[in-house]
Amino acid sequence: MTLDAAVADARLAVLEFEDARTWLDRARQGPMEPLAAEVWVTDPAFGHVLLVKHRWRGWVPPGGKVEPGETPRSAAARELVEETGLRGELLPVPAAVSVRSYRADWSPTLGLSYAAVIGRDVPLGGERGQPPAWIDLDEEWQSAFPEDRDRIRAYVRRLTAGHSVGAHRVLPPEHDQ
Repeated sequence: MTLDAAVADARLAVLEFEDARTWLDRARQGPMEPLAAEVWVTDPAFGHVLLVKHRWRGWVPPGGKVEPGETPRSAAARELVEETGLRGELLPVPAAVSVRSYRADWSPTLGLSYAAVIGRDVPLGGERGQPPAWIDLDEEWQSAFPEDRDRIRAYVRRLTAGHSVGAHRVLPPEHDQ
């Protein structure tokens, strides 16, 4: 169930990095390494991203390991609540699929990135020692994965342009008036 859900979402993802779909096809031939899921949260004005200050990785989107029997989508939603205290509806189509190593001594891991649009007026909570914060998308933030900045910005630009993301069409804030 977990792997089937990961494969289905990987095929649907709006953006693909590190040739993740091909990597996944090869990885399915043997035992799979853990899967990862995260949420790219932006505010309704599409000017900020919600990040968590991880102890070693710096500022990263809320996310983590997909637990046995859990789908990547449900893992992303769970991690969002655990790391930020926020509950939000994930957009129907995954934002991205990628492959990365989270530590030098770990095998590459397939990661699915989901997206949510949540107001910045909602109080933040989360895990002790890993504070969440809204970061201006134009700012540079320190991260073990600096490529995430451009990836998240590219995805948010798609949202601001009103691109269809699956069955859901996200309109820029000026269309809400």
